[in-house]
Amino acid sequence: MEYAAAKSTMCRQCGSAFAPSIPRTEIRLRPPREDVAPVAAVEAASASILRKFDGLWSKPRNSIVECFDCKAKQEVSSSASSTTCPKCSAHLDLRDYKITTSFSRAVRTNGTVHVTAKGDLSSSNVFCRSALIEGKLRGNLVCSGTVTINYSGKIPGRVMSEHVLIERKADVQFFRRLRVKSLEIRGQMTGEVVAETVVVIHRNASLDGNVTAKAISVEKGGLFSGQLIIGSAGLQQGELLPAAAAPAPVATPAAELLPGIVPPLPAT
Repeated sequence: MEYAAAKSTMCRQCGSAFAPSIPRTEIRLRPPREDVAPVAAVEAASASILRKFDGLWSKPRNSIVECFDCKAKQEVSSSASSTTCPKCSAHLDLRDYKITTSFSRAVRTNGTVHVTAKGDLSSSNVFCRSALIEGKLRGNLVCSGTVTINYSGKIPGRVMSEHVLIERKADVQFFRRLRVKSLEIRGQMTGEVVAETVVVIHRNASLDGNVTAKAISVEKGGLFSGQLIIGSAGLQQGELLPAAAAPAPVATPAAELLPGIVPPLPAT
């Protein structure tokens, strides 16, 4: 409720300012029934409205977002479209993007990016909180949450995410290395995977490519074809071998060497 002549007001839920408008349609109130007392009718209506507001307020309406620059986290209203980082004062976009046609602009949001079956996302860099890929993805995708792929085709861009889920009807081929924290495959996938924790291949699913992870789980009926490295991907072969002391060079008397012959170097 607001004063009828007010030019602007502030939303009690998200704090944004807006210009209020009065509906043009005429509102007619039905007269109270004769068999119900007016006071009882008012009390019943008030109780009903209070119950509705209590049910609305009891639901969680806030979410935690993270700044892309300083990684600071804050709690914002789920209905807000943007906010400002309290630590570095950076602008944070909270909107959801639904790509239905060709789209090439850069996306940096804490919301969800949905690429439909007719969508074509060709942005060079896309940062989001979660993503649903049902169409073409040509650029690089960095996601702090879950990326769900329900697409059959090739993905030339680089995908980095907390968790990636390949749906049952998906048959996707990654040209670049897929870097995730965990990977769950229910359909068909081809490409190289580097996972921080575990790779799970469900029943009737397949993975063709090299895998580097801490653990892998292949259910009965699943198929895995490629090289498997269990452990950290950053270690090199020289770091895995113990350091051995170099043998001391053997001194060769100069008198035993023939003229013009250079003494051999010690082995390393």
